[in-house]
Amino acid sequence: MDKYFDVSYIWNSFPALLPFLKVTFLVAGLSIIFGIFFGFVLAAMKLSKSKVAQRLANFYTTILRCTPSIVLLFLVYYGLPALAENIGLNLHNLNTAVFVVITFTLQFAAIMSEVIRSAYESIEKGQFEAAVSVGLSPFQAYRRIIFPQALVVALPNFGNGMIALLQEGSLAYTIGLIDVVGKANLIIAANYNTHALEIFISLAVIYWTLSIVIEKGFSKLEKIFSKGKQSINAT
Repeated sequence: MDKYFDVSYIWNSFPALLPFLKVTFLVAGLSIIFGIFFGFVLAAMKLSKSKVAQRLANFYTTILRCTPSIVLLFLVYYGLPALAENIGLNLHNLNTAVFVVITFTLQFAAIMSEVIRSAYESIEKGQFEAAVSVGLSPFQAYRRIIFPQALVVALPNFGNGMIALLQEGSLAYTIGLIDVVGKANLIIAANYNTHALEIFISLAVIYWTLSIVIEKGFSKLEKIFSKGKQSINAT
């Protein structure tokens, strides 16, 4: 009879799980890239003088932040093909990863719009005006003065958003994506649902490691980008 808990299953599952991290990284990476671009658009709308643009962007952010990730995932996975059929498009044959990327792009964009908006508003408006008054163009003022300072403010929240996205992305297996979590469930099913605890411990170790690496990486980046600001304050 098999032991109820066998530590060897933890170590033996790593070689089977780690190759599927490339799927997890691909989905998370694309969601982050597209989410940042969309987040900039939303942040620009929130910071614009147009009340309509502000309300639309704020409404979008509120709805997305109030929608559970798994609910949004199913809405996109089942809803987009259903809507596309009404205009004669067949999206049922699309790779599952496409729907996952769309879902988490929409969600990450809502997070990033708030990160960008709050970082921008934390910078004194007088700095932009002073930079322009000494001969810098608006683009140069943003690139040399505003953006570097806003980046330092945004980095911690950006890192937290990346960790949250990586963790929420684990729900992708529910619609059939075989990433590292999907592979873990396949291993458990192949073992007739035995030693599931050991497999999930291995999975937890992988996510713990990734989260710690991201957190430490962004902490290091924050210190690097803060050096210039610290030297200015010291003078």
